[in-house]
Amino acid sequence: MKTAILRMLRNSNENYISGQKLSEQLQVSRTTVCNEVNSLREYGYEIDAVSRKGYLLKTTPDIVNDFAVGSLIKGGEFGKTIVYKDDIPSTNTLAKELAEKGYEHGTVVIADTQSSGRGRRGRNFMSPKGVGIFMTVILKPDFSPYCAPMLTLLAALAVSDAIEEIVEVPAKIKWPNDIVIGNKKICGILTEMSIQSDYINNIVVGIGINVNNPSFPEELKNIAGSIFTETNKKINRDILIERVLFYFEKYYNIFLETKDLSNVKVIYNQKLVNLDKEVKVLDPTEPYEGIAKGITDNGELIVEINNQIRHVSSGEVSVRGMYGYV
Repeated sequence: MKTAILRMLRNSNENYISGQKLSEQLQVSRTTVCNEVNSLREYGYEIDAVSRKGYLLKTTPDIVNDFAVGSLIKGGEFGKTIVYKDDIPSTNTLAKELAEKGYEHGTVVIADTQSSGRGRRGRNFMSPKGVGIFMTVILKPDFSPYCAPMLTLLAALAVSDAIEEIVEVPAKIKWPNDIVIGNKKICGILTEMSIQSDYINNIVVGIGINVNNPSFPEELKNIAGSIFTETNKKINRDILIERVLFYFEKYYNIFLETKDLSNVKVIYNQKLVNLDKEVKVLDPTEPYEGIAKGITDNGELIVEINNQIRHVSSGEVSVRGMYGYV
């Protein structure tokens, strides 16, 4: 009920909407509407009420629960079902459990904080309460497991587009999926897959974004940043989540047309912070240096070494800039 009322208030175009209209459209009593409005106020929504005019949403708090995000979803499959937890070990872990229980394609798991957030190669991902976005999208695709690693690049495109739309600053991509503002990492993405033989049971794509973090520990401050530390702008996380889901579904549907990145490769390369720069490929058997030249249709990084080309798979190595993180 909160989701529906909040959606109607958000969509009223800054006009008052009567309690009678709300009750009629939602098929509940006006008392129920009044109680739900009061409940929204307790969450921090400033809702004006004027006799014979109705209700007007004046300000919204920075919260990321199911009705806050759900009230912004405009259609499509991504975010149609939202599972919110205030504090859990990992959104990816819960998403995998829910996927096995039959939760639908496009279900999104959101948490305000994680106690055991994970990044690539088992690294810890800081998940402080009240300032970041920690969410996972459940996917149940009908394509080869070979395609799955490309989804993490699509998610990176989605996060980049969402940030650039809302904050109006460049949000570059450090191959394959780190989002960088200035020279600081502000987002990590972790894709995990459940398969049997050559069939995908499900894929979960975890996205962690440092949004309103005011600072970082000494050991991270040279690498990690947040949207706030790098732009001095604070934004509502529910709005950013909705935009990420919107763009992720858009790029996912484009991807399904070809089952590769051929239709988005130009866009990705334009955002690639490493493009035409020296990089060090941290191959465990033979580290080497070269110039990043963009990505292949399958999302591999093209590295030029003495006029020769190598294709780097994200599942095998890491890439670092020659003179710092990027």
